[in-house]
Amino acid sequence: MPEVTLVLLVAVIGAALLFDYINGFHDTANAIATCVSTRALTVRTAIFMAAGLNFLGAMISTKVAATIGKGIVDANNITQMVVLAGILGAIIWNLITWYYGLPSSSSHAIIGGLVGSVVAHAGSGALHWAGLKKIITVLVVSPIVGAFFGFMFMVGMMWAFRNKAPYNLNKVFRKLQILSAAVMAFSHGTADAQKSMGVITMALVSYGSLATFEVPNWVKMSCAIAMGLGTAAGGWRIIKTVGHDFVKLQPVHGFCVETASAGVILGASAMGLPTSTTHVITSAILGVGLTKRISAVNWGVAYRIVTAWVITIPASGFVGFVSYMVLSPFLGK
Repeated sequence: MPEVTLVLLVAVIGAALLFDYINGFHDTANAIATCVSTRALTVRTAIFMAAGLNFLGAMISTKVAATIGKGIVDANNITQMVVLAGILGAIIWNLITWYYGLPSSSSHAIIGGLVGSVVAHAGSGALHWAGLKKIITVLVVSPIVGAFFGFMFMVGMMWAFRNKAPYNLNKVFRKLQILSAAVMAFSHGTADAQKSMGVITMALVSYGSLATFEVPNWVKMSCAIAMGLGTAAGGWRIIKTVGHDFVKLQPVHGFCVETASAGVILGASAMGLPTSTTHVITSAILGVGLTKRISAVNWGVAYRIVTAWVITIPASGFVGFVSYMVLSPFLGK
């Protein structure tokens, strides 16, 4: 039934753009939580700066989109229903974690959702295990790298400015932190908007609109706009968790967090490797916090963050699986 297939394609595109929008306000905290907590920027100014730079970052590259679109399962072997159910799994889990103020990963959510829907449709044999292993390895390792770089960068700053008065140092770094937050927002766009681009392009290949996996310009523009609008909507619940409750930060700490995180994310995006911006920056905050003292970290919040980190892929995978099983009898497989 061509009409049903077209309706499903439209539904997939709409759901992917909704996911990008939710990703924008869900992950706004990644770029701006630290500069808001240190009062380098007001919440409103920080959000709109992040929105614009998220848009620019999303337009730069499609390497991560290709990894998502081709690394999990062959785009020619999946259906519109599979993609739609996978996106729904990610959206529902993102909304649950946003409601509870948990900085979970949208990257983990979309991958888990797609894995769940693919398994429901064709079994685990349809998955690209080598590509999936590579993606999950990067998602697991990148927060560790973020914590390491955050810690080392902060140690280097403490040594370099050990004879400077804290008040004057914070005045300088409050200004520098605006720049580092801007780079972090740009890097977020290069990483996170790519996931929806990959999903929409996957659906277009499945429908037959594209012969090969190549992200069209209108897809790039649509995803960039959706993420920019979502970022502009804000995400105060998660900003509060990351920027206020986890570790108390000064401007020099915020600068180190954002610079270390942006370096990890931009490096991974340049290689087409999907990272979780949420977990990279929260782990960098942990690394910087540990340079102060162990008790400077709110370990209760850290436990909540790690819990969300561990369960996001299986939880969104379960929702993706259930979404497929519920919808496919009515909309086709």
